Amino acid sequence: MNRTTAFFMDALAIALFALLARMAHQSEEMPFTFAGWLSTLWPFLLGVVLAWVVIAALKWDGVRIVPAGLSAWIITAVTGLAIWGLNNGSVPHWSFIIVASVMSGLLMLGWRAGAIPIQRRRARAAR
Repeated sequence: MNRTTAFFMDALAIALFALLARMAHQSEEMPFTFAGWLSTLWPFLLGVVLAWVVIAALKWDGVRIVPAGLSAWIITAVTGLAIWGLNNGSVPHWSFIIVASVMSGLLMLGWRAGAIPIQRRRARAAR
């Protein structure tokens, strides 16, 4: 898997994260709509882009869990939560920080954990 595919997998993971967050927290203030999903998605998606700028600059293998996966997750979560805080004029509640960090981590690191054995099998078969 190349870096481009890994970037798109991270973006897909964050899109799913935003969708699940919107579904779990829909209310009159946060309706479950396409526009609402986008408003949840864009801060974290910006975090994915920033993370991949760092990963590319450091020439890391984006599929590896360490260091690229952990870096992508941490940069994405911190960026997304920081932008959320700026947009809402307050620091996110600690429970929001924990849930957002854990869920984004499960999704961003989870696909990598599944992809690594597949890559190893393909590499063995190619020999």
